[in-house]
Amino acid sequence: MINDYMGIISLIDDDSNIKSLTRNRQLASIPIAGRYRIIDFTLSNMVNSGVRNIGIFTNSNSRSLMDHLGSGKDWDLDRRRNGLFIFNTHNTISNRSDITLIKDNIEYLHRSHQSHVIYSYSNMICNIDYKKAIEFHEKSKSDVTLISKNIKNGKISFLGNQTLNLDENKKVLSVGNNIGSQDELTVYANMFIINKEVLISILSECISTGYYTTVSEYINENINKLSVNAFELDCYLEKVDSIENYYKINMDMLKTKTNKELFFADRTIYTKVKDAPPTKYTDISSVNNSMVANGCIIDGYVENSIVSRRVIIEKGAVVKNSIIMQNCIIKENARLENVILDKNVILEKGKELKGDSENPVVIEKRHYYTR
Repeated sequence: MINDYMGIISLIDDDSNIKSLTRNRQLASIPIAGRYRIIDFTLSNMVNSGVRNIGIFTNSNSRSLMDHLGSGKDWDLDRRRNGLFIFNTHNTISNRSDITLIKDNIEYLHRSHQSHVIYSYSNMICNIDYKKAIEFHEKSKSDVTLISKNIKNGKISFLGNQTLNLDENKKVLSVGNNIGSQDELTVYANMFIINKEVLISILSECISTGYYTTVSEYINENINKLSVNAFELDCYLEKVDSIENYYKINMDMLKTKTNKELFFADRTIYTKVKDAPPTKYTDISSVNNSMVANGCIIDGYVENSIVSRRVIIEKGAVVKNSIIMQNCIIKENARLENVILDKNVILEKGKELKGDSENPVVIEKRHYYTR
């Protein structure tokens, strides 16, 4: 069954509210949880479900992404047949149009022998088993199966995200947007399963008419024309679409329940392997409820924080409720609270940065912060 499915990951996610972390990289390649990238979750979900032919479509700021993915070896996708395919199209029309991206590489779909597609954007964090969704899709015999989740906090979560109105048989009646007016909602998880011939037909119509810019847009506006059902997730799901949500998701990962569900389930989240020595903790260091990657030197105090590879926290430095990306140096007696430091930031001796949980301070990469 799963051998008849290929994967497409479209990197057109809206990063307008997280620009301080996407200035020189795509949203999909933002570091998360100390040693992963956001795309690792999307890619691992497909690989764990048995998908072995995956195409990634991108067109801007892809150096970091290409370096991270390489040949796909770390996801067992460096194969003679099938494997990982990265289509890096430099397109000046719009970096939010997957129709345009796929149009220039439509031969990939035609040459792939699979007859169904798992189609996903990259900004949702979850650890799911697509096999259950595939069973639902085949049993329903629908053209498209949208992946969804029922939430009970819609007034504060997934604001602006698309919502699904369903009947008792999980058939999609219409698609709306979460404006924060009610708590109980069915939100669209930015993933769907589709028959390949239906996808090619959609692409052809979109290209010939020019009416739509994304595949999802076409599906949403043609619910009555297509057979569209929804499969409900029962796992952790959050969306990276703002600095506040990115910060919240990282802090969620420090909670035992969320951490176990994402990283210690039967399905592993894979990432690029980087050999480094274990982190060194000195006798005067103190680390509480934190995730610390390898290659660090911890000589200060760390609490409720995510610390990436090769970070140095010197004596007397205090890091609380913060996200520190790789190669940062927190010098002696510096203090951080509710802060996100991008890669290669140096915080000088005795300096202090403080935000709050709703509005964390962000320092962009390669800054030498002395003020």
